Amino acid sequence: MDTLDEYRNILERILEAHHRIPFSHGQIESKFIVDRDRNHFLLMNAGWDGKRRVHGCVVHVEIIGNKIWIHRDGIEDGITDELVAAGVPKNKIVLGFHAPEVRQYTGYAIA
Repeated sequence: MDTLDEYRNILERILEAHHRIPFSHGQIESKFIVDRDRNHFLLMNAGWDGKRRVHGCVVHVEIIGNKIWIHRDGIEDGITDELVAAGVPKNKIVLGFHAPEVRQYTGYAIA
């Protein structure tokens, strides 16, 4: 298995586990969206919490080249530790939600 397929499988496994966590309130559904052809992985929430509409991106990850770019990470403890535990080296994970000049201090890839 090549690195691209390995990263795809890891991301799907991690995000699928988060997708399966039920909400304790409201009528909110988790939406797990995968575009393997374009290497985008999203976890969204949609529904109603009382009279308040809930709709938004929880996680958006993209594989660019040979690195995993995290554009949005709304998971409580973050997805990075799970990626590292699954065998993804820190130098292959880019915290894209940080400004480029800040990334050098994160312990992860710069770009």
